[in-house]
Amino acid sequence: MSYGPDDQIERDAPDAPYEQLAEILRARIARGDWKPDRALTAETRLSGEYKLSRPTIRRAIDALVDAGLVYRVPGRGAFVTARGAGGDT
Repeated sequence: MSYGPDDQIERDAPDAPYEQLAEILRARIARGDWKPDRALTAETRLSGEYKLSRPTIRRAIDALVDAGLVYRVPGRGAFVTARGAGGDT
C-alpha cells in the first residue's frame, strides 16, 4: 500500500497503524515538511493529529530512526537527518 503526506490512518488496513504512520511521515519528510536538523512535530501533537497513542507514535518514529531518516535527542525530540531530507549522508 502506498501512503501520501495527507493520508490518514486506516484502522482496517493490512498494515499496522505504526507502519502506516511511518510511511506518512516518510512522505512528509521527502516532501520537505521538515528540513535537516529540524524537529519533527511533537509526539503529543502527532498523537492528536493522527488519533493514535503516543506509544504508536514512538514506534513509527523508531522505524524512521532505524531507517536513518531521523535521530532522537533525549528531552528534545526527533530530528530529520540530512539523508532523510534528501542530502548525502
